[in-house]
Amino acid sequence: MTTDLPTEHAADDRLLLARTRRGDRDAFSDLYARHVTPVYWQAYRFVGTAHDAEEVTQDVFVTAWRRRADIHLVDTSVLPWLLATAKYVALNLRRKRSRRLWAELDDSLPSADQDPVDEIVSAMLLARVRASVAGLSPLDQQLFERCVVGDRTYAEAADELGVSHGAVRNRVARIRSRVRAATHDLRGPA
Repeated sequence: MTTDLPTEHAADDRLLLARTRRGDRDAFSDLYARHVTPVYWQAYRFVGTAHDAEEVTQDVFVTAWRRRADIHLVDTSVLPWLLATAKYVALNLRRKRSRRLWAELDDSLPSADQDPVDEIVSAMLLARVRASVAGLSPLDQQLFERCVVGDRTYAEAADELGVSHGAVRNRVARIRSRVRAATHDLRGPA
């Protein structure tokens, strides 16, 4: 049993891309309609949230329009190019969010104009938190980013990650406990 696209569909991709390269927005709309769903799910696979997957999907098609002359057909389809682009856009978004997350964590530490000892302790706290989080499973790292640093509720994180509310609650409690244990000697009295 083969899952090849019918010749008519493949020819349509070639024709639609040729028309798109000439600036035909209707042809591009047809390509979008044909491929938006697999692009969305590819993005979702890498970013894990519907909102981020929608953002990535939008960026992929904006990129496709801007770079329409550079799109390469693979077996007469633009889909492989779109899926590869979705992967790279999604990974870039994850890196950007991760950098922003750590920058926000850095910003939440006491400012540099404080006592030098406080500055050193803050840097040590941040290093310990980072090391503790780096040792977590990928799921627990996502929960840390979403629930501890981010603004997601346990229910939202459970829906986004496909786990139960109870599992999120237990894992986040364990994460918080692990971070507290890793930093207990550096924190002042509560």
